[in-house]
Amino acid sequence: MKLNFSTFILCLCFQTIANAQTIKGDFIDNTTFPVGRIGVTVQHIISTINANDKKTIKEFIENSFAEDFQNMVPMEMHQGHFLNYYRQTGGVTFYSIRTYGDDEQQGTVLIVKDRNYDSWRKIRFSFVDKSGLLLQGIGFSPAEIPIDILETKISSSELVAKTRKTVEKLSNLDLFSGSILIAKGSDILYQDAKGEASKRFHVKNNLETKFNLGSMNKMFTSVAILQLVERNLIALEDPVSKYVDETWLPTEITSKINIHHLLSHTSGLGSYFNEDFWNGSRALFRNINDFKPLVKEDSLAFEPGEEYRYSNTGMLLLGVIIQEATKQDYFEYVASNIFRPTHMFNTNSYEMDQPVENLAIGYEPADNAYGWINNLYKHVIKGGPAGGGFSTVGDLHKFAVALVNEKLVSKKLLDMLWTDHSNEGYGYGFEINQSASGKVVGHSGGFPGLNANLDIFLDNGYVVVVMSNYDGAASPLAKNVYHLINRLSK
Repeated sequence: MKLNFSTFILCLCFQTIANAQTIKGDFIDNTTFPVGRIGVTVQHIISTINANDKKTIKEFIENSFAEDFQNMVPMEMHQGHFLNYYRQTGGVTFYSIRTYGDDEQQGTVLIVKDRNYDSWRKIRFSFVDKSGLLLQGIGFSPAEIPIDILETKISSSELVAKTRKTVEKLSNLDLFSGSILIAKGSDILYQDAKGEASKRFHVKNNLETKFNLGSMNKMFTSVAILQLVERNLIALEDPVSKYVDETWLPTEITSKINIHHLLSHTSGLGSYFNEDFWNGSRALFRNINDFKPLVKEDSLAFEPGEEYRYSNTGMLLLGVIIQEATKQDYFEYVASNIFRPTHMFNTNSYEMDQPVENLAIGYEPADNAYGWINNLYKHVIKGGPAGGGFSTVGDLHKFAVALVNEKLVSKKLLDMLWTDHSNEGYGYGFEINQSASGKVVGHSGGFPGLNANLDIFLDNGYVVVVMSNYDGAASPLAKNVYHLINRLSK
């Protein structure tokens, strides 16, 4: 369920990093700007993004890219990627460039600063061959903060002031609708809510508004599983076949997979968001067992344990295991053992056809008379083990504090949750990053019309929660705060 706008990649086309050459400058002033084919291409890329014009994008794609790339998706989708990128960034300015190459190809990483968030982004591109006449592909993703900026320290009060200013700016531009919280341990330093939970009735978001979590439910499921490990009800080495019968998957598959594989996304299973889901009624998938028809045709992409592959199906099966091991409904177990003990009274997998109070509806930009379309007919009718539940910034802060203080599982099991088991920056249901401030754990969630992110800075005690009912709006704001925290004075 993890679809993150800020990290979409159109084509992965880079060789192993070789000798790097760095050039820095300011695109606006055209000082120390790269020259030659790289410089011309960089200028074309930045000019095309900043033009925010379909015709300009079309000409750039047709004149600068190989035919294979042009035909990869319809032209309207290429244009949509560039237009969406401009909408999110407000345009970009050149900061630096790194080129990597061999005799046949040259790949380039362009670092730019966006105008809306004042944050750093990577634009990757490579040429078809050494002639440098045609591009093979391009991709957009967040970038780490440059070293010279990182070394410019700020205070905690400046962190709050800068974040407040950014939130106000994004809200005024109608780029952010949602809520945000920054805390140091249990102490909340800043929290705010912007935008509307319902555009139809113009109901404003507030700090108690429930936003969709996307894939962040995976954290709850993984904590629940380790609680059962701690109580000796299950073991990480147990084969999935011990708990999941053949109405889900054949034993020849489930006997190869163990619980560790499911938690770490190394099972080889895929995602139940398949053609049958997209073509079926959302009302068909309300309880865990309702997903059986979407899972039964799944197969292993590789032998369990050999690779990493993000798997919603794997997380769903962890919910089945919780039910089988406890003889209790998954939703009731999680509520009884995670939500209620931590006073997360605004967190649950609410059913979208019920009148749940203060629940935000998700929105995507649309080319219609209203400028928006809601996601009610795209999203699940009820969330589950892999994602789709709802929460608030305050509840997620309580969850983070309870975890760190070992209120949900012991330190030994926390260490297991927060160990990278795949060398892909993923533990057991938690994303893991090493930052200038130390280890950061949490999870993001994304889907059409929603985006959310939790960062727990384990070494300095900061907690950052950003939730939005706009497509792709939370992650870049969370990244902006992430970079600011990494600049804090000791």
